[in-house]
Amino acid sequence: MKTFGGIDEHYGDLSSAAVLLQSVPYDGTSTWGKGADKGFEAFIEASVNLELYDIETGSEVYRRGIHIPSPISGYDTPEKMYTAVKKRAEEMLKMDKFCTFFGGEHSISIGIIEAFRHRYQDLTVVQLDAHADLRPEYDGTPYNHACAMHLASLSTNLIQVGIRSMDESERKWMNPEKTYFGSALHKDDHWMEKSVSQMTDNIYISLDLDVLDPSIMPATGTPEPGGMGWYEILSYLRMIFRCRNVVGFDIVELAPIPGLHHPQFTVAKLYYKMLSYKYYAT
Repeated sequence: MKTFGGIDEHYGDLSSAAVLLQSVPYDGTSTWGKGADKGFEAFIEASVNLELYDIETGSEVYRRGIHIPSPISGYDTPEKMYTAVKKRAEEMLKMDKFCTFFGGEHSISIGIIEAFRHRYQDLTVVQLDAHADLRPEYDGTPYNHACAMHLASLSTNLIQVGIRSMDESERKWMNPEKTYFGSALHKDDHWMEKSVSQMTDNIYISLDLDVLDPSIMPATGTPEPGGMGWYEILSYLRMIFRCRNVVGFDIVELAPIPGLHHPQFTVAKLYYKMLSYKYYAT
């Protein structure tokens, strides 16, 4: 049985695990760098090299159990992918476990968020991303990676953080009071507190890895200069987990680069930090 972090199979058993780690190896609409469908395998392989004691929280969160279900597959169009992902997310939400998802490209988040918003009527979506992703449709479909947050902008309390690239047409769908552009993060010492104050109680986090600066995260399909640093994003995530009820999250857009190992190890550590914050942030 495949496990995160090389943990004993006992901690990966569905019956006892508190956490579900669902992979969605989909890369059907990406428009530049390909390979996000290979991200999960690289992430799991790198996770075996983690030290499972988290210094910051003084915890070993793996002991709560992390189960990896079978990948979501069997789709050949963006529409079928959306339907399959939404259905699986709905099924997972009935299991009374903490649901996490790993892409694949960012379009996988559309169906997941739809499932979560029906479960949590006051849902805030926190999008950490270099791109606005607010187009109503792109390349003939509303389920394109460039549309990942359009539905969320209409149906949830969407807060966008780290945005550094967008089309002029997306301004129509953007709430400037709840958008924290990448350039502004380095000028405002209080943006974290302000954004958290705009959140409702229940939070879903959608983390596109290109929110990070490409100097530490080059392995994405559409890298953008000027992104967040390691300790900056950790400080923000810890604040969210400490102050609000995070009900689930996804991590997307890891496109492994052959021969370069540090990006997937960074992602594995980031995932583990987020779980540590969920259960032990104080």
